[in-house]
Amino acid sequence: MNCFGTDKPLKRREKLTTSFLRPGSKFVGTQKSDRQKYEVSVEIKDVDLEQSFLCGYLRIQGLTDEHPTLITFFEGEIVGPKYQFKTSHSGWNSDDKNDMAHWGLLPKWKQVAKAARLPNFTVSNHLQREQLWMRWKEYFLVPDHRVKTISGASFEGFYYICFNQCSGAVDGVYFHRNSEKYQTLRLEHVDDHGCEAAVEFR
Repeated sequence: MNCFGTDKPLKRREKLTTSFLRPGSKFVGTQKSDRQKYEVSVEIKDVDLEQSFLCGYLRIQGLTDEHPTLITFFEGEIVGPKYQFKTSHSGWNSDDKNDMAHWGLLPKWKQVAKAARLPNFTVSNHLQREQLWMRWKEYFLVPDHRVKTISGASFEGFYYICFNQCSGAVDGVYFHRNSEKYQTLRLEHVDDHGCEAAVEFR
């Protein structure tokens, strides 16, 4: 299956990206809980697949009356040679049981579920698979990075993500120990007709 866009030769110091996962890519959709549905958009700012890294901005509408629009900066780690399905960050307050419960809600999980439970399991050739598994961790509010907490909202948790490299679809489940369980995220790629973000150096 060659729909990932990773085959082009890299120039010196050029970061590995794909047709959907590259700086400037945008995704729109919703985040749902049992009681509410919120509009969400994501813009990718940087991608380095060789380092299993990406980052960007996540915008959510209507989460609180005081802050009708919240924008956070997040960083993503891609499951592969560098990161495993097991969440290794102690400060994220997850464990093996919680990881498996959240991963298990995502599409195509059955394809890797058995192997993922093995100690030190690593996804081989992860960039050549249709599904990329990730965690997206929000770090601070944009534009004021000094704001760490907001009444009625939380951005202290993280998302378990299943990304379809052929369609650009994003499925996720949000986790924070003090938030409503199993809030789901569904995003679709915004077609930019192949245009990439331009950067001007002065």
